[in-house]
Formats: sequence, C-alpha cells, structure tokens
Amino acid sequence: MYFEDKTILITGGTGSFGQEFTKRMLETKAKKIIIFSRDELKQYEMKQEFKDERLRFFIGDVRDKERLYRAFDNVDYVVHAAAMKHVDACEYNPFEAVKTNIHGAQNIIEAAIDKGVQKVVALSTDKAAAPTNLYGATKLASDKLFIAGNSYAGDKKTRFSVVRYGNVVGSRGSVVPYFKRMKETGRLPITDERMTRFWITLEQGVRFVMESFERMQGGEIFVPKIPSMTITDLAHAMGPECEIDIVGIRPGEKLHEVMITEDDARRTLEYSTYYVIQPEFTWWSNTNTNGGKSLPDGFAYVSHLNEEWLTVDELCTLVNK
Repeated sequence: MYFEDKTILITGGTGSFGQEFTKRMLETKAKKIIIFSRDELKQYEMKQEFKDERLRFFIGDVRDKERLYRAFDNVDYVVHAAAMKHVDACEYNPFEAVKTNIHGAQNIIEAAIDKGVQKVVALSTDKAAAPTNLYGATKLASDKLFIAGNSYAGDKKTRFSVVRYGNVVGSRGSVVPYFKRMKETGRLPITDERMTRFWITLEQGVRFVMESFERMQGGEIFVPKIPSMTITDLAHAMGPECEIDIVGIRPGEKLHEVMITEDDARRTLEYSTYYVIQPEFTWWSNTNTNGGKSLPDGFAYVSHLNEEWLTVDELCTLVNK
C-alpha cells in the first residue's frame, strides 16, 4: 500500500537490482515506474519482458544533470542504483568512477531537491565502510553526499537515505556466475582461503530497500543483518568436485568486509533485523530511535565476526536457485 499511486524512478534500472525492483513494483499499485539508464538494448529487452502500461523508459546518464531534471518531473520516489561498481574497472578508470559515483550522486541530489522528489534511497556497498579501493572510496563519498543532501534540502520536502549491504547472490559480475563458468575447467581460483563476505539475495535486497522507504526520516544509513560465508565454502558448494587454486588477494581487495565500522557503531542503533547508522544532524534526536538500542563499545559489523553463517548446504540452495 505504501507505493500506491506513486511514481517511482530507478537509476540504473536495467541492472540486476533494477529489474528485480521493477518486478516487485509492478505487483503494487504504483502509478508509474520509470527506468532510467544508458543502455538502449537492455531497455529494449526489458520492455519485451515487462509488458505493463505503467512502465516508462528514459535513456540517460546520471552524469547529465539536465536529463535528470527532465526525468524527475512529477516523480515521488527515486531509487539510485546506477554506479560504476567493478573494482578493477574503477582502479583502471578512476576519473570515470568519480564522474559516475560522486558527480552523479550530486546531480541526483540537486535534481531531486529542485524537482520536488519526496524520497530518495541510494544503494551503497560494504566496500564503502573503511574503503581500501577506489570503488569503495567513491561510494563512501556518495553516501556522505546523500546524507548531507538532507541539509541542502532545508525546509523543502525532499529526504535522502542510504541502504548499505553486502555481496548479492548471482548479480552480474559477481563471483557466482564466474565460478559457474570456471567449474567447467575442473578448477576454481580463490584469492585467500580465509576470506569472508557478507551475503544477500537479490530478493532480500529489494525487499529491504522497499522497507527502508517506509522507515526513513532522512539521513539514515540502513544496514540489514545478513549472514556471512567463507569464499572456500562457496567454492565447495558450487564445485565440490573441483580443485582449488589459491591465487592471492587482488589490489584493493579486503580479507574481510565491514559494513559498520567501530567509529560508526557509536551512533548506530540495532533493531531485530537491521541496523541504522544515525546522521550527525542538529535536528536528529532520540525521538527518532523508534525502539532501537545502542551498540556496545568496540562493536563493528565485520564479516568474519558475524554471528550468522551460511552452511555449504545453504549456499548450494541459494546459488542453484
């Protein structure tokens, strides 16, 4: 009911997240769903798959502020999923990553405020917490811009929040499709047998973003409680018959991922299924907690210290869906 009679725009809407989010939106009574992306072929293919009169397709780039101003006309909610997200590509093309992930974020913020968008949820990544590569650094900057956007909005109605979660099962460019290809060779390369990662399904990620629209007041970073897994267990789940090759950690890669740093934890509230990193606004107060509890000193939400772990059998079920 929350999205009833609303117009929702998704940047990067032809990606894995955008397509799943669109599917869920079409199950609601949303008035209109706008797909904003650069790739006309993917938009054409998406039109063939989703035949619904409420769908609109805009060719555009988040780097192009004028196009965003046109696309945001009469839009109620925006999901910002467009990004350069591959670590290697960002390292090799740093200026391009900055233009898309940082300048693009600023363009979204300014267009949303000026066009009267009510709510914007920006997708982040665990790599934005204590970043060690350029992709993570640009997403950290993006997160901070979106949180600060609430101050820029002033007394206007636009509010911004961020959703931060871990690796998505089966998303394009992720390790799952890579392992599926490589297991045909009988060998699976892993960087370090100790490596751990947070894990979330596409459906869970979409559901969490939808819930965050309802919960947000503006300025929060929402972090779901999700399980961890070791990269070795994933390899065993996907190719139990395969030999494992240890190839070494790549530049900018972490052994373990972080979603809430120890410093951020001091202003984080815990709920049953998620955390909220609170903004440092003068107008933000304890009245906004809604029953959340503070975290103990020294807490950090790190993949190898997680309380919830996926077993090999559970991983098999997820990756074979």
